[in-house]
Amino acid sequence: MISCSFIFSPGEYTDEFHELDGKIDAFATSLAGFIGVDRWVSDDGKSRNSIYYFDGMDSVKELSRYPEHLVAKANYKKWYLGYQIVVAEVVGSYGDGYFTHPSQPR
Repeated sequence: MISCSFIFSPGEYTDEFHELDGKIDAFATSLAGFIGVDRWVSDDGKSRNSIYYFDGMDSVKELSRYPEHLVAKANYKKWYLGYQIVVAEVVGSYGDGYFTHPSQPR
């Protein structure tokens, strides 16, 4: 399993941002290898993290080539103060079962 963490500090969102964001999210979740998404906001609200989980790198590469994603990436300074992407292989996930999480075996 691959996780793609999109860590960012939001700036000013526009209608263009919301339209692109919706299209990108819909595309990502429609990919055959999509497993789930997890979203976090820091206590102070200044940082956010959207973590998408996929069954392999093929889906990650397909998302990275999606035309709307390329437009958003080229224009990120309009909407974000800054960002960091972390792509990682998930080698394990465990808990007591209280939380439903995309990384848990199905």
